[in-house]
Amino acid sequence: MATEQELSQFLKDVEKRAFKRTVFHVRDEDSALDIVQDSMIKLTQHYGDKPPEELPMLFQRILSNSTLDWFRRQKTRNALFTNIGDFEQRDGEDDGYDWLESHASDTAQKTVQSAEDSTQRAQVLQSIEKEIQELPARQREAFLMRYWEEMDVAETAAAMGCSEGSVKTHCFRAIQTLSKALKAKGIEL
Repeated sequence: MATEQELSQFLKDVEKRAFKRTVFHVRDEDSALDIVQDSMIKLTQHYGDKPPEELPMLFQRILSNSTLDWFRRQKTRNALFTNIGDFEQRDGEDDGYDWLESHASDTAQKTVQSAEDSTQRAQVLQSIEKEIQELPARQREAFLMRYWEEMDVAETAAAMGCSEGSVKTHCFRAIQTLSKALKAKGIEL
């Protein structure tokens, strides 16, 4: 059984990655935050008594299901209602804080960068992030679990509810698509 400290530490360790992954899926930071928080609450309420080694898989499954539920609710809402505000142009609206850009520059390089290097790095990260968002949903989900969450193929298959072969196929296709798109932009990794 996981102690309260172990559960708290697990949630603290996983929150930023789960948030970023969910933002990639739903493309809305507020909704992503709600989904991650709801998933964390469900984990603690229903599975807080499980062993610590089971928590990552349970959380990934809960997060995936919560994200799918959000898409279902959005589809239903959009079928019934149309928001006039969705058609208005939003001039001067700020996109907000970019955690990936900030985190990457803080942790990856502790040395002082020139303004040109910082700008170039930010543009590359933005291009990569945009291309990940353009992937089909299942490819994006498999790619993020495997390479962002660093889950193995079996864990990813269990979390996605599909076979290991499907995970491998989705990841291969995602990598091929990202590679082509980034090479077309002159980005070699």
